[in-house]
Amino acid sequence: MSMSIRLVRIDDRLIHGQVATVWAKLAKVNHILVVSDEVAKDHLRKTLLKQAAPLGVQANVIPVSKMIEIYPDSRFDGFKAMLLFTNPTDVERVVKGGVKIESVNIGGMSFSEGKRMITNAVAVNQADVAAFSYLDEQGIQLEVRKVAADSRVLLMPLLRKNQMV
Repeated sequence: MSMSIRLVRIDDRLIHGQVATVWAKLAKVNHILVVSDEVAKDHLRKTLLKQAAPLGVQANVIPVSKMIEIYPDSRFDGFKAMLLFTNPTDVERVVKGGVKIESVNIGGMSFSEGKRMITNAVAVNQADVAAFSYLDEQGIQLEVRKVAADSRVLLMPLLRKNQMV
C-alpha cells in the first residue's frame, strides 16, 4: 500500500480559497502537500500556506525529493493527499521518481516573460509543454479546470490547437 493521492493540481497560487475549501472537500483529503523546492525554502510562504489549510486538513510544504522519498513509505499510508505544484516540471520529476499519478488538474499558471496564454488562467512555455507532453505519454490525464464548477478541458488538444505540440 502507499499514500492515497486523491488530487494532483498545478496552481501557482497554491492554497487559496478555492483549493482550501472546494477542492479539498471534493477530493476528501486529510493532507495537502505543497511540493516545491522553491516554496520549501521560503519560511514565510511555508508558514502562511500551513495556516491557509481548511479545518481538519493538515498542510505541509516539501521539496520534490522529499515527496519521492515519502511516497512508498508505509508510515504515510493514512494520507488522503492533495498534491499541489506550481509547475508541470516538478510533477514530471515526481512521476519519474516513482510517484503514481492518474490525472493532473491544471488550475492556474500565470503569465510571465516567454509564456503564452492558452486559456484565461493558464500560460505555458516550452519547458511546461515538454513536461506536459511527458506526462501525457505516461497516460496521465491532463485537464484544465480553474474552479471545480468549470467543465473539464483536456490540455493536449488545447496545446495542439495552439500549435505548441
